[in-house]
Order: sequence, then C-alpha cells, then structure tokens
Amino acid sequence: MHRAMISDVSVRVFRTTTKLAHDSDGHAHPGEPRSVTRALFTLTDSEGHQGHCLAREAHVSEALLGAYVRPVLLGQDPFDRARLWEALARWQRGSEGQLGDRTLAVVEQALWDLVGRRLGQPVWKLLGGMRDKVPAYGSTMCGDEIPGGLSSPEDYAAFAEKLVADGYHAVKLHTWMPPVSFAPDVAMDIRACAAVREAVGPDVPLMLDANHWYSRAEALELGRALDRLGFHWYEEPMEEHSTQSYRWLADQLDTLVIGPESVGGRLQARAEWITAGACDILRVGVPTAGGIAPALKTVHLAEAFGMDCEMHGGGAGTLAVLGAVANSRWYERGLLHPHHDFDEVPPHLLRAPDPIDSEGYVHLSTEPGLGESLDLDHITAETVRSW
Repeated sequence: MHRAMISDVSVRVFRTTTKLAHDSDGHAHPGEPRSVTRALFTLTDSEGHQGHCLAREAHVSEALLGAYVRPVLLGQDPFDRARLWEALARWQRGSEGQLGDRTLAVVEQALWDLVGRRLGQPVWKLLGGMRDKVPAYGSTMCGDEIPGGLSSPEDYAAFAEKLVADGYHAVKLHTWMPPVSFAPDVAMDIRACAAVREAVGPDVPLMLDANHWYSRAEALELGRALDRLGFHWYEEPMEEHSTQSYRWLADQLDTLVIGPESVGGRLQARAEWITAGACDILRVGVPTAGGIAPALKTVHLAEAFGMDCEMHGGGAGTLAVLGAVANSRWYERGLLHPHHDFDEVPPHLLRAPDPIDSEGYVHLSTEPGLGESLDLDHITAETVRSW
C-alpha cells in the first residue's frame, strides 16, 4: 500500500501577544500586554497533509533542524513514529546537549498530529480512548507582592474559595519564591496552606508545590504541617536529584509525596524513584519526557506498581495522554492568578486549548490530531522568519 512520506520539515517564528511577565528567577506573574514570538513546527507529507506543534524557538532552531531533525525525518513514513523517535533520541549523546527532550517532544507531537489528521481521529482516541473528559485542579502562580494578588495567606484563601466556586475539583498552591523579599519561608508557606484549608473546608483536595528550595529539616517541618492540614500531595520541596532525600521524607509523612518533576532521565529515572520508595505518586510531563508516547509509558509504569501518575502542566499533548489512561486523577489547569484572565484566547489560537465547564471538567477535543485550534492565518500574517 502506498503511503505518503514526510516531504518537508519547517518552522515559522511569529508574533503573538501575552499578558504574562517573568521575574528574574523565571516565575510567571500578571503583566501588561506585550508582543512576543513563538514558533510553529510543521511536518508536511507528500500528499499535502500537515502536523503541527507549538514550540519555543530555541527548541526548534535552524541548527537543530539542519543537523538532526531533517536528516532523520525527511522521506520517512510518519506512522513509524516510534522508530523515528528512537533515531532522534540516539543522536542526543553526540549532540553535546543541543538536542534535548523538549525538541524530541515537539517533533513527536507533530508526528502524532499529522497521523491523527490523516486518519481523521483525535490523538487521545488513537492512544486508547479511555475517557473524554478530565477533572481539573486549579494551579496557582507563585506568590508575589502585588496588592490583592497572591501576596498574603489571606490572598491565597480568597483565591482558593473562588477557584472552588468556579468548579475546580482541587487546588494546588505555588507559594513564594525569590525574588520575593521574604522567600522562601517555611512559616509563611504553612500560614498560606492553613488559610486555604480553612477557607475551602475539609473536603476539597489541596496540594502544595514548594519548588525545591528547602533543606531536609525544612521540608519535613512543612510536610508535617501538611499532614495536620490534610493535604493530598506534597511536591518538589527539595532538590530532586537527591532521590534518597525524597525516600527519607516520604517515609516520615502521611501526605503523599509526588515526583519527580524536573529530573531528567525520562522513564528510567522515574523507575528508580519508584523502586527507591522516593514517591507515592509519580509525575511526568510531555515536554520533559520527550513526547506523548514516553509520557504514556511512564503512566503505565506507575500503573504496574499500583500508583497514580499525575501530569505536569497542561496543553494538547497532556490532554491526549490523559484521555488514554485511568491512573491520572486530574488535569493541571494554570498557572492561575486573581489578576490574570487565563481563559482569554491568545491571537494565534481560535479557541482556548483547555476550556473548563461549570462542573470543573476539561473536555477532550473531537478534532483530528491534537485538537489545538491554530489560527494559521494569524501565524502566516505575523511570521517574522522561517526555515
């Protein structure tokens, strides 16, 4: 049977608008509207079908495409996604760190999008079609010093009440981080967590992401406070490269320890965390795992051990995985803030990628491919360079 092969691999860098600002440590906060650039990675086959994935320009640079991506993909069958991913992954050792997992993830998602569009099916159905909607939790931005923002425990409490009223099934706090003047501070984190618990009552699942700045002693003090407050999970309070520190912590807490988030090593590193007893819930993200299929393997790894595996971050690729599995409880929707309209659609999209209904569910798109409604007319009109 004749099958169309990949005939073109391209990137368009285009202008769009954001209302987010980033502080000196890289954390997002509400800001004034400003113009930024994003990249669209596109695969085209010999019959004219296309698959797309939005990306950061650095992850799909002209050098990366020329040295690694095009030599692997051009002239190949896009249905051979696993073989193509493996061929790219084997280049990583020789790329001296240039070819990262985020690049692999962009390429792999575009392959899935192309195949889904050719077959007329959403990717989550191709992966198994376990469910067509996922309950969402509200994931806050990091704390700040903005009046009426997330500047105090009372601010967090008021915002958590609103999120629950809006239908979110659970709430996760990201508390204060440098360059906030008093951060990080265990006592302030405990005050914020206590205020939120009091505001939403005993039955709403709560989580804390403490952003890995603490020592063992500090992490244990904070974790024991979460035990008293009945939190569901505790995320990244320490440097995650120390697996034994997380084993030590998990052994002493009732609150479930989740991880790792930022550690590299994909599936293999997470297998080590499970066997070391360093976590009670596994964590993986599509961009950092190298794509949808590696993330799906990780979720099934957790399943083999009777564990949940929660997805880090949102987006179309994450939703595709969640639509195919049963042991991921929630979709992370965020980052959210009282002064930021998360539901405002950016100009390069035709609709929000993850709208939430009145009951707190995100419904999986029935559109072919990844279901990300790109405004290709805007992207074409605002393209500033391409390769």
